[in-house]
Amino acid sequence: MTLVVFIGSLLGAMAIGVPVAFSLMFCGVVLMWYMGMFNTQIIAQNMIAGADTFTLLAIPFFILAGELMNSGGLSRRIIDFAIACVGHIRGGLGIVAIMAAIIMSSISGSAAADTAALAAILIPMMAKAGYNVPRSGGLIAAGGIIAPVIPPSMAFIVFGVAANVSITQLFMAGIFPGLLMGISLIAAWLIVVRKDNVQPLPKAPMGDRLRATGRAAWALGMPIIILGGIKAGIMTPTEAAVVAAAYALFVGMVIYRELKPSELPRVILQAAKTTSVIMFLVAAALVSSWLITAANIPAEIAGYIEPLIDRPMLLMFAVMILVLVVGTALDLTPTILILTPVLMPIIKQAGIDPVYFGVLFIMNNSIGLITPPVGVVLNVVSGVARIPLGKVTAGVWPFLVAQTIVLFLLVLFPDLVIVPARWLH
Repeated sequence: MTLVVFIGSLLGAMAIGVPVAFSLMFCGVVLMWYMGMFNTQIIAQNMIAGADTFTLLAIPFFILAGELMNSGGLSRRIIDFAIACVGHIRGGLGIVAIMAAIIMSSISGSAAADTAALAAILIPMMAKAGYNVPRSGGLIAAGGIIAPVIPPSMAFIVFGVAANVSITQLFMAGIFPGLLMGISLIAAWLIVVRKDNVQPLPKAPMGDRLRATGRAAWALGMPIIILGGIKAGIMTPTEAAVVAAAYALFVGMVIYRELKPSELPRVILQAAKTTSVIMFLVAAALVSSWLITAANIPAEIAGYIEPLIDRPMLLMFAVMILVLVVGTALDLTPTILILTPVLMPIIKQAGIDPVYFGVLFIMNNSIGLITPPVGVVLNVVSGVARIPLGKVTAGVWPFLVAQTIVLFLLVLFPDLVIVPARWLH
């Protein structure tokens, strides 16, 4: 009955339009009332404790780094570098989008920010070259969701805090699956682009390629500094976020000179707005998380799926299907915060590696960003590129299927995540 109260109050609040953060607080209050332990201090203490975590400082700094990267010209130079390398291949602009998405993912970790930058620059170029515009928008949306999987990832930070799992290990474990997502997009793109009557870009001379590489060198150096510093033990993920923001500021203002001092207040304000939404969600989720534990809801769910506890692969399939369904209705961060405290005790009881589960869980939640009816990243592409949402949704399906196939291949073959993570750690 406790599970029914939890799910009913949460879904009921969201169904009448209550924002997710307040819905999480509401279901916590309902649980307290149902268990006869209503106390406003529990709400206040857990919200403060939820936000008062040193590790979460990485979130505002990575968000700021992404905003500075887009405003300071780093994103554009990464795209120019990719165009110089592969723009001349048939379907090359699509490959450019995927290459640039992977590189930018290793800098900002924000799906929405990366997608907006890619859509603004590449979709007009792809339309002019004769590519199917809705399909191009779908590709860029699918490329953007690599950002939460390839480090540095804000989703991994939120999951790591909520699940008490090493964020550094999550970062290292996410690299290879993220690259697999990119490879699957290239394969799907090369299949569907054959229908388009496209005009490839002229092949860039070697001199132009070298110049594009030189112009992008400072931007390309950013992921090396971030991941190299974490891997070498020089920086924690939180410290790496500060370095990333400082590096993006320096390059944008001093090296590329595209970021003006007068633009800094706008950039910082935008980063602060995005941070405030995420941090309030985290704080509110800690209330319901504490009460989920107090009400012993994970044990109640474990009772329903007890036959799967001894069969980890079937359990993973069931959980991944559940998360896919939830992801169609909820954004990434709320899904992580709602499901993590419920699922982690079951995952540990089944003997599944928490880091492996975390990578697949975040990948699954990322796919939810391009699944209708919510599809936050689809809305970003629709708004930036001025393509009707229905057309972007139709265009994303081949790539959504490709990334879902990768997800379930990783369920079938866990070593594709675990072994590379051991090499990189």
